[in-house]
Amino acid sequence: MAEKTTQYYVPAGSPWPVLASVGLMLLALGGANFIQQSTDVVNNEGTFGGMLLAVGVIWMIGVLFMWWRDTVKESIGGLHSDQMYRSYSQGMLWFIFSEVMFFSAFFGAMFYTRWLIVPWLGGAGTGAMTHELLWPEFQAMWPVVTAPDGRVTAAMGAWGLPAVNTALLLTSSITLTIAHHAMVANQRGKVILFQAATIALAVAFLCCQVIEYIHAYDMGLTIDAGIYGSLFFMLTGFHGVHVFLGTIFLTVTFLRVLKGHYTPENHFAWEAAAWYWHFVDVVWLFLFVTVYWL
Repeated sequence: MAEKTTQYYVPAGSPWPVLASVGLMLLALGGANFIQQSTDVVNNEGTFGGMLLAVGVIWMIGVLFMWWRDTVKESIGGLHSDQMYRSYSQGMLWFIFSEVMFFSAFFGAMFYTRWLIVPWLGGAGTGAMTHELLWPEFQAMWPVVTAPDGRVTAAMGAWGLPAVNTALLLTSSITLTIAHHAMVANQRGKVILFQAATIALAVAFLCCQVIEYIHAYDMGLTIDAGIYGSLFFMLTGFHGVHVFLGTIFLTVTFLRVLKGHYTPENHFAWEAAAWYWHFVDVVWLFLFVTVYWL
C-alpha cells in the first residue's frame, strides 16, 4: 500500500453518482408498482413492478460495486489524506445518526402505543368516555396480540432464542473489539481470526432469527396480529436487515484484510464497519429489553 498523501485529494469526475440516481429511480418506480400489483387483486395485469424492481436492484449492486472499487483503489494508492479521513469519519457518523433517528421512530411508536394509547382506550385518565363509546369490550393489557382469525396469541418470550441472539451479538462485539486492537497493533493474523469469528456469530444470529420467525408464525404471531405483531416485526425485521448489511460490510473488509489493504495508520473502511456493527448491537440491546423483556 502506498503512503498517504499530505495534500487534499479531489477525485476526478465520476459517472457513478448519476448512475446511482438512475438506479434509485428504478427502485422507487419498481417498488411502488410492485406494491400496487400486490395489493390490487382485481386489476393487476400488465404491471411491471416486479421486473423494474429487479432491474433496479441489479443496477444498484453494479453501480455500488464499481463506485466502491474506485474508492478502494484511491485508498490503497495513497490518495486519501488526513483531511479525507476526517470527511469520511464525519460522513459515517452522520449516517449512523440518521439510523438512530430511524429506529427512534419505531421505538417511539411502541412506547406511545403501550403507555399512552392502550391505557387510554382502556378507560384510563380522560379515556373513560372513549372506552365506553368506541370500544367498551377492550381490555387494557400489553401485549395486544390478536391473530387474523380473531384468536388471542401469546407474545414472544425473552429467554429463548432472543436471549441466545443477545449472547451472540454481545460476543460478536467483543471479538470485533479484539480484532480492532489487533489491527492497530499490526497483528494481521489476530485480526483475521477474530473478524472471522465475528462474521460467524453474525451468520448464527441471522439463522436464529429465521428460526424465531418460523416459531412466531406457528404460534399465530404474524405482522397483522394486532399492534404488537406489527411493531414486533417492524423492529426486529428492520434490525435483521441491518445485521445482514453489517455482515456484508464485515465480510468485504475481511476480504480486504486478507489482501493486505489495511495498515495500522490507514484502515478507515474497516473501522467504519466496526462502528456500524457496534451500533447494530446497541440497537438490539434496546430492542431486547423493550420488546421481549418488559
